[in-house]
Order: sequence, then C-alpha cells, then structure tokens
Amino acid sequence: MNKIIKVLLAEDEPSLGQIVKESLETRNFEVFHALNGEEAYELYKNNSPEILVLDVMMPKKDGFTLAKEIRKENKHLPIIFLTAKSQPKDVVEGFEHGGNDYLKKPFSMEELIVRIHALLDRVQLKKNYEVINIGNYIFNYTKQSLAFHNEIKKLTHREAELLFHLFEKKNEILDRSFILKKLWGDDDFFNARSMDVFISKLRKKLKHDESIQIINIRGYGYKLIC
Repeated sequence: MNKIIKVLLAEDEPSLGQIVKESLETRNFEVFHALNGEEAYELYKNNSPEILVLDVMMPKKDGFTLAKEIRKENKHLPIIFLTAKSQPKDVVEGFEHGGNDYLKKPFSMEELIVRIHALLDRVQLKKNYEVINIGNYIFNYTKQSLAFHNEIKKLTHREAELLFHLFEKKNEILDRSFILKKLWGDDDFFNARSMDVFISKLRKKLKHDESIQIINIRGYGYKLIC
C-alpha cells in the first residue's frame, strides 16, 4: 500500500480549493485546506505536513509572508506557490521567499501531482546527502554550511541549492537553462546574470582547495570538477 502524503493547501477561493483537495485525496494524499494565511499557519503547526501548496494572494496573510515565516522554523519543507501572476519578477520573489516551485493558474491536477512527487523525491535525495565531501570541504546541506578545516562559512538558501545541484552532476555539465528555471523560475538574461554572481560567490568560498573548480561551459552550463 502506498504511503499517504500529508499536504497543506492554502487557497482562498473555496471552489478551487475544494476541487484540488478532493482530487488529491483520490491519489493517496491527506489534505489540510486553509482559506487564508493565518489559518494555514495554524494547520502547519498542528499537522506536520510533508509539503505546502500555497496560493500567493490570500487574505490575512499572503503566501509569500507565510512561506517566509515557516522558513524561519523549517528550511527544507517543500513549498509550491500557486499564482495567477506571470511576471518573472513575481517568480523570482517567490523563490526568494523560500519557494521550491511555482505553478501558474490555471493548472492541471496532473501537473501539480507530478511537481509534488518531484519535490518530495528531491527532499529524500538531499537527506541521503546531508553531509557531502567536496574535495577538502565538508558541505552540510541541511545546515547550509561549508567547512574547510576549522573555518565554517554559512551559505544562503540559494547558494546551498546551487552547490547541491552542481555536486549532483559533479564532473558533468549542469545545464544552464535547467538550473535557472529550477532555482530562479525563468532562464531570461537578468536571471542568468544573477546566477553568474552566485557561481562567483561559490568559487570564492571553495578557493582554498585548488583541486576544486567550477568551470563555465560556454553556451551549455557549468561543471563542478572535484
């Protein structure tokens, strides 16, 4: 028998929320449905969901604010934002507030379910790689830290995500478009420049071990050599 997955759904439009809830519950999900951000936060505290599906525009507390508060307590709980907004800056804002994925309305239930399972699979994979040796560095994904001997540097959420994906594809090419869409939500020029800045930051933090390199493969992506 398949495991029941606990989902917190925050959607202030009652009919849409009920449709999503009932559809998920036919697919081995247990769904806690909130109609506003404050109610969603109470359900989060009392039910220990495994994944959050949050509408951005909600009364009392919007999805971005709710995610930001939850991220202070739980760095790794998967969060999917639901929104009618389509501007790249809105997508970027969602990721900056701790979101892991972004689904634009209208959406299909099949797409939502695929994204839920993909995020949960990533969480399990990252648990298996909680502490990673990268050359002479120790990368703690859970604590978002990078240690070299006795020196420990803190990583931002996005730095940790980017380094994890580089490590996953170590000595292979990490596709530029894939990682931009995964972490920034869009592979446009401005996000690409932002990612270049993050790559430079990681290079500086890994500079004490000369056997480690992050190489730019022009037109394709990046390669972590270690």
